Amino acid sequence: MRDDGTLDDPYAPSSPTADTEDGTSTERTTAASRLRAYARDLTGRRRAQVALATGVVCCLGLAAVAQVRGDTADAATRGGSLSSSELAQRAEQQGASRGLDRAAAPTTPAAAPTPADPDTTAPARKVAPARPTDPAPVAGLDEDQMENAEAIVRTGREMGVPRRGLVIAVATAMQESNLYNVASGVLPESQEYPHQGVGWDHDSVGLFQQRSSSGWGPVGRLMDPEFATRQFLAALEQVPGWEQMRLTDAAQAVQVSAYPEHYQQHEWRATRVVDAIVPAGR
Repeated sequence: MRDDGTLDDPYAPSSPTADTEDGTSTERTTAASRLRAYARDLTGRRRAQVALATGVVCCLGLAAVAQVRGDTADAATRGGSLSSSELAQRAEQQGASRGLDRAAAPTTPAAAPTPADPDTTAPARKVAPARPTDPAPVAGLDEDQMENAEAIVRTGREMGVPRRGLVIAVATAMQESNLYNVASGVLPESQEYPHQGVGWDHDSVGLFQQRSSSGWGPVGRLMDPEFATRQFLAALEQVPGWEQMRLTDAAQAVQVSAYPEHYQQHEWRATRVVDAIVPAGR
C-alpha cells in the first residue's frame, strides 16, 4: 500500500526508479507467483478434460447396455409372438442340426467280430482223404504186373495177413504167371474173362495158376485177381509155422509144384515190390 492509501498492482510493471536491489527481489517474487498461478490453471484445465472424457465413456457404455437390453427384449417379444407350430418347427430343425453334428463326429472303430464258437456252427464238410497215387513199377515190372502186385498186397492187408505173407504171395505169382492174369488154352471159358495172356499148363488159370478141377474154385472166380489171392493166402495160413519157413518152402506147401525151389529166386524182387506199395512201418 502506498502512502496515499492506494493498493499496489501486483501485476503492474515495476517503476523504473525502483531498480534497486529490493526492486529486483520483488520482480523475482512476482514472476514466481505468476508461474505458480499458470501451473494451477493448466492443471485445472487438464483435470476438466479428463473428467469430460470419463463422462463421455460412461455415457457410451450406458447407451450400449441400453441397446443390448432393448434388442433382447425385442427378441423376446418376437419369440413370444411366434405360434406354437413355428416354435416346434424351429426346435425340430435345431434337433436335426445337432443330429448331423453327432453323425459327423468321429467314432471309435468297431471291434472285429469274434469268430463263432466252432461247437455252435454247422459241421464242416468232411473231405475224403486223397487216394494215394499208384507207385511206379519197380524190380523190372511193367504197369500191368505192378497193378496185379498191388491187388495182391491190397487183398492181403484187408485180410490182416502179415507182411511176410504178402512177400510170399507176390513171389509165388511171379513164378507161376510172371504176375500176369493168364487164361488157359485148355479152358476156353477162362478166355471169356479179362486176361493178359494164355497159358497151356493143363487147366491152370489166373495169377497163381490155380486149377478149378483141383477144388480151387470156379473158373470165372479164379480169373479175378482178388479172389485168387484170397484162395492162396487162406491156404497159406493153414500151413503150420509158415512164417518161420523159407519162402520157397511156404509157397511149395500151398502150390505143390514140380519145381519147389524156383520160388526162392523171386524173394528179393517180391520184397522190393511190397516195400514200394506199402513202405516199411505202415
